[in-house]
Amino acid sequence: MLGLEALQEFLNRGGPVLLAIMAATFVMWALILERLFYFRLAHKGYAEQALAAWHSRTDHKSTYAHWIKDKLVSEVRQRAEANVGFTKALVALAPLLGLLGTVTGMVTVFDYMAITDGADAKAMSRGVSQATIPTMAGMVASISGILFTSGMDRKVGRLIQKLNDEMEID
Repeated sequence: MLGLEALQEFLNRGGPVLLAIMAATFVMWALILERLFYFRLAHKGYAEQALAAWHSRTDHKSTYAHWIKDKLVSEVRQRAEANVGFTKALVALAPLLGLLGTVTGMVTVFDYMAITDGADAKAMSRGVSQATIPTMAGMVASISGILFTSGMDRKVGRLIQKLNDEMEID
């Protein structure tokens, strides 16, 4: 129960933008985990199906055969790259939401300064907290997502190149 109360306090101190950052981060990590499970459990099966379809053909040299090969590789690539673009968009969105939190927090600070003529430091500190916490949260979410999306890009490239190479061995 103490952890839930601490999380609630953190969200309150960060302001309403922190909820948006938290939601975007949750979706981003759900998509990252989905891709990790795909690479661990399903990709090999799709690549083997494409290889089996290619090796079942007798003609590997004609232009039509190369079109078929390109189609098979493209289908495997499309499955491997599913949701990667959306994940990258969420990675890019996180620091922008943090910046929005900075702006809204500073507006809060300026509102408190205008209302109290700068006399209520405690009220102003709440606005500063709303300005800095979302910025930090957006950057942390973005950096953690960048590490995995760049790794996913490399993995997709390697797996597709491997499939292409296996089809060329004829």
